Amino acid sequence: MGNGTAGPPPAGAGHSIAALVLGILLILLIVGGNGLVCLSVCTERALKTTTNYFIVSLAVADLLLALLVLPLYVYSEFQGGVWSLSTVLCDALMTMDVMLCTASIFNLCAISVDRFIAVQIPLNYNRRQIDLRQLILISTTWIFAFAVASPVIFGLNNVPNRDPSLCQLEDDNYIVYSSICSFFIPCPVMLVLYCGMFQGLKRWEEARKAKLRGCIYGANRKLYHPPTLMEREQTRLGLLDCSSPYARAGLPGECGMNSGIQTVSYPHLRYPHPGHGHKRAKINGRERKAMRVLPVVVGAFLFCWTPFFVVHITRALCKSCSIPPQVTSTVTWLGYVNSALNPIIYTVFNAEFRNFFRKVLHVFC
Repeated sequence: MGNGTAGPPPAGAGHSIAALVLGILLILLIVGGNGLVCLSVCTERALKTTTNYFIVSLAVADLLLALLVLPLYVYSEFQGGVWSLSTVLCDALMTMDVMLCTASIFNLCAISVDRFIAVQIPLNYNRRQIDLRQLILISTTWIFAFAVASPVIFGLNNVPNRDPSLCQLEDDNYIVYSSICSFFIPCPVMLVLYCGMFQGLKRWEEARKAKLRGCIYGANRKLYHPPTLMEREQTRLGLLDCSSPYARAGLPGECGMNSGIQTVSYPHLRYPHPGHGHKRAKINGRERKAMRVLPVVVGAFLFCWTPFFVVHITRALCKSCSIPPQVTSTVTWLGYVNSALNPIIYTVFNAEFRNFFRKVLHVFC
């Protein structure tokens, strides 16, 4: 089914039972994992970051998929691909399926936009709390996702000679349109933004290493020299350069320690406006690690959903192409499996998520 034209999957008691067992396990895994993601960001202070609010939006899309779409899809698979419920419910299912799949990739795009801004325009980025721009980004993903899916619920599927025993998208032009809007346009945009983000992050890393080398060298040179009168005065005014061993952490110098996290500021990213001459853009180790998790999330999404959309659009554009029902069923299941992967990825690659999950599991196990 997915948001494609789904013919009946292979019939048989074995297939039906396997679909039922796989479906129930997948629903439980998606609900449990993504529920923990939402709970962890809501309760753990260390996880209340701007990036993680986007991750919560992505988790909500996966949760809704497990609660609103998968049960009916599993029921249909258990019935051998025959739709025995009303066409109105089928249209609602197709709408939710298209919308939530689209919301997932739009949320990934929103994350890429947010991270690109954080790296390329850091002085205008609020790292402490979610701001209006980020709220607009998250809201826009859901509005656009509904806009892509809404034609189905507004009657697009009500075509003459519709077969009520199949729940599928009936309009081939809409299939092409939704595939392009939901996948084939967002994916290249997202990849370009991530390339720009990592180029910027690479520059940050190079500048950080160069500045740290300069700090260590300067500190070693002055290690045994008492502070001069000028240095004491600079320290009092908060203007001492990090090359002096007497620079205090947290002052607007070139480097320092803040809450145990070493931060480095970069002269080429100073505010150009008068009065902001000493304000520098900073990025910490936790944020750099969080950015490196995102390509894994995007890679998993592309691995799971690319086969589905290729089959999906091929069925609409090539009427003479014969795609076996087994292939359609397999790529649809693979797409749904992606909703269970993200919490696993966060657990493997993010220590804060891992610690929270371990703490919750320890309580119940």
